[in-house]
Amino acid sequence: MKRREGLVKLFEACNSREPLLQLHSQALKSGFSKDAFFATKLIALYSKHESVGYARKVFDETPERSVRMYNAALRSYCREKQWEETMFMFRKMLSERKPDNFTVSIALKACVGLRAIGDGRVVHGFVMRNEEIASDVFVGSALVEFYSKCGKMGEALKVFEGFSQPDVFMWTNMVTGYEQNGNAVEALEFLSRMVTFARVKPERVTLVSAVSACAQLLSFRLGSCVHGVAVRNGFDSDLCLLNSLINLYAKTGSIRTATRLFWKMPEKDVISWSSMIACYTHNGDVLEALNLFEEMIDRGVEPNSVTVTNSLQACAGACNLDNGKKIHKLATRKGFELEVAVATSLIDMYMKCSAPQEAVDLFKRMPKKDVVSWIAMLSGYAQNGMAYKSMGIFRNMLLDGTQPDAVSMVKILTACSELGNLQQALCLHGYVIQTGFKDSIFVRASLIELYSKCGSIDNAVRLFEGMVYKDVVIWSAMIAGYGIHGQGGEALKVFDDMVKHSAVTPNDVTFTSVLSACSHSGLVVEGLGIFSMMLHQYQLKPRPEHYGILVDLLGRTGELDKGMEIVERMPNPAEPHVWGALLGACRIHNNVKLGEVVAKRLLELEPDDAGYYVLLSNIYAMDDKWENVSNLRTSVREKGLKKIFGQSVVEAGSEIHSFVAGDRFHPEFG
Repeated sequence: MKRREGLVKLFEACNSREPLLQLHSQALKSGFSKDAFFATKLIALYSKHESVGYARKVFDETPERSVRMYNAALRSYCREKQWEETMFMFRKMLSERKPDNFTVSIALKACVGLRAIGDGRVVHGFVMRNEEIASDVFVGSALVEFYSKCGKMGEALKVFEGFSQPDVFMWTNMVTGYEQNGNAVEALEFLSRMVTFARVKPERVTLVSAVSACAQLLSFRLGSCVHGVAVRNGFDSDLCLLNSLINLYAKTGSIRTATRLFWKMPEKDVISWSSMIACYTHNGDVLEALNLFEEMIDRGVEPNSVTVTNSLQACAGACNLDNGKKIHKLATRKGFELEVAVATSLIDMYMKCSAPQEAVDLFKRMPKKDVVSWIAMLSGYAQNGMAYKSMGIFRNMLLDGTQPDAVSMVKILTACSELGNLQQALCLHGYVIQTGFKDSIFVRASLIELYSKCGSIDNAVRLFEGMVYKDVVIWSAMIAGYGIHGQGGEALKVFDDMVKHSAVTPNDVTFTSVLSACSHSGLVVEGLGIFSMMLHQYQLKPRPEHYGILVDLLGRTGELDKGMEIVERMPNPAEPHVWGALLGACRIHNNVKLGEVVAKRLLELEPDDAGYYVLLSNIYAMDDKWENVSNLRTSVREKGLKKIFGQSVVEAGSEIHSFVAGDRFHPEFG
């Protein structure tokens, strides 16, 4: 008896592999190896410290297997995510022993791992035949988790409602289940029932799921309420919950709230830093994102692949190639340069920083590519004026067996629209129909834009008129299409039809499209009226592009002073493209005095854009100020600036070729 008691104490103290092997040997010598109690202990310890294989060997060598031994063996397989073996042993157990509540919970976890809804229902049937197990809240929670993770929230709810007093874990599984299945409203309603009516105190996991539900709804107000519940329940310092809240505030554009929360956090991990960098990046404050990344490195926090991906996106937004290259070196050093997400972000960064060759070199080295990687290359070529190469990437992507999704299809159509090739547009339209993307609103809108840019407004109109359901994206695309073709009157008719005869409310993109159409057609009075409607009737805050189009509209008709007045009254400093529109108007109307003022402001913002120097030079030339022309061109040469050449594209057979004026470098030339 004393030997047995001593061995029991040794088993309880065992916490590593080496003493475990010695204990097993001692159990064999003492004749306890086939004792169900020690066999169960050995199975549990082997699965934890050695391997599931040793645990199974002990199990097989034990003649009398208790329910606890079965549970230990099942748990060992479950811990290793060997779901099929778990279910095989569960079925074996049914013929020898009666499962208890722990057995059922383990089996249900395996069913979740296998997404075996049929097997799970069989287990549920066994539960319902056993009153004691059926009334166990622990088993109820496992059933709720099983059904919710298999996407069967209706059945999860039935299980939940079968318990008169569900515990915090069952409530949490319901909240989490609704959130993970995209039913954010129901998740928050359950949290409200849990706290207000059932008076059950939520735990950390409950609140993390609730915050994620608020993020799905993009609701700052509801998120703040959940934050308040967390503080009242003593979770205001919980790291996981605070990270979720930063993510929520980032997605709702609440940068200040996220920043305050971040700097108040008593403890920060790499997820905290990554979430805050993502917050700045996705809300357009890319310089702050890069500053925070540098501070993170200075504080000795090791970045992970997510941090690097977010920081590369900031580099892309800031067109900061130098920082992008530094982060690339860091990713290489850390060993995750060629991970799909990191490599794709690097490709996107290089393309947006006008370094396509680096993107191509990295793309060729990637061992594995997903649809996002291919589309980053395809879009990147289009952004760098090489849309003719985009179609080759699309063809290679299909040959590689990678199929586009709806988002990718939009980018493919956008790249093709840069070529203006109608034949290719027709082929892509056929592909869209064949692959089932024709029901996507965004794909349809992209097709309208594609036909418009390929010079086939008739095809765009036919597509538009054939649609039963038109949302704001479709209406905006059709208005923009007419604008591209200089048919401002038709664009205004479509806008008027949308406003008066549909339930769709125009947004800022719609107003960009209709203002642009007015500008291209010289409809100044109408354009000013549309701008006024946007401000007063729809109470939309004008964006820089709206001001840019308005300035261009006034500039085309020679009202340069009004254009300058609008620029000076803008709530935020005018961006380069707004000043550029005004400078272009100064050239058209030969206004040298204003042109000099505008050019000075513009070159302060964009000192390395050769195009603006050329534009000012042309203004001087029209006024015979040849000395000023000479000084400007000397300045351009000294700075090493080059004007981007316009390219032409020609299709020969199945190949698309690009060339510039006087080009002698084509491989088939002379």
